[in-house]
Amino acid sequence: MISDPVKFTLTLILTLVTATAHCAEPKTEPESYDASVPTPTQSEIPYGAHERHVLDFWKANSDKPTPLVIVFHGGGWNGGSKERVNRFADVSALLDAGISVVACNYRLIKHHAQDVTPPVKAPLHDAARALQFVRSKATEWNINKERIAAAGGSAGGCTSLWLLYHDDLADPTSEDPISRESTRLYCAAVGGPQTTLDPAQMKEWTPNSHYGGHAFGKENFAQFLADRESILPWVKEFSPIEHVSPDDPPVYILNKRVPGIGQEQEDPTHTTNFSVKLKEKCDSAGISCQLNYPGSPHFQHSDRTAYLIAKLNSL
Repeated sequence: MISDPVKFTLTLILTLVTATAHCAEPKTEPESYDASVPTPTQSEIPYGAHERHVLDFWKANSDKPTPLVIVFHGGGWNGGSKERVNRFADVSALLDAGISVVACNYRLIKHHAQDVTPPVKAPLHDAARALQFVRSKATEWNINKERIAAAGGSAGGCTSLWLLYHDDLADPTSEDPISRESTRLYCAAVGGPQTTLDPAQMKEWTPNSHYGGHAFGKENFAQFLADRESILPWVKEFSPIEHVSPDDPPVYILNKRVPGIGQEQEDPTHTTNFSVKLKEKCDSAGISCQLNYPGSPHFQHSDRTAYLIAKLNSL
């Protein structure tokens, strides 16, 4: 029979262990690259202080500076890793075309951005920093700074578009040489991106929308919509479509389904409606937006990698 003091001690230990288990970040097995992806030239290169601030680099064989594609993985800014690169670009095909590649990790909202306001700022600004870091390595890695493209899908596509359209985040007066590097891109090729994080726009375009509240610390879409006015400056800052202007680079967008503006969609988080509305904005600004979906007349290249090769290697 266990005495009361012993029972108390055991109960206390169990309580502390349980509490620690609930507070600890869940551990997941690291992902591996698909067999189709060649071994990186360099792996786990840090571009910042956080454990998720790492990237992998594939160097194309060339006697002159090469273009480069930087890939941002999808996962709703809550999951995923750089090892998913093959979902967003064909690394071997890019290397064969003389284009170097980077695959990038960034902080995830659910684990690493509780101290960032709004939470989505963490992954997006991490992406900008990674791009600046890559530019800072131009001489060492034989990279053409002027021909850097972004690729990604879903949240990684949104990240790529945000960089594509946002004004340059470089700080020319910074004492940090990496911060002085440009965040502007030559082009981008993305799949299933979110082009706005405005819940009102989402509902107008796609009535069964339910995505995006977590980007601003909201528990659900209803709260997101109800609190829209109070966070509107953030919503506009982190919505790619809000930054489109006539001097912006071209883009290629791949979607799996036909659009239906104002209609409920099978997959509202990745609906082609996002892309259709972005193309309207791009057309109005006079900049190129190739939009590929079943039956679309608005594209010339079969996939994202073909577009990247054509654009980055064009004279």
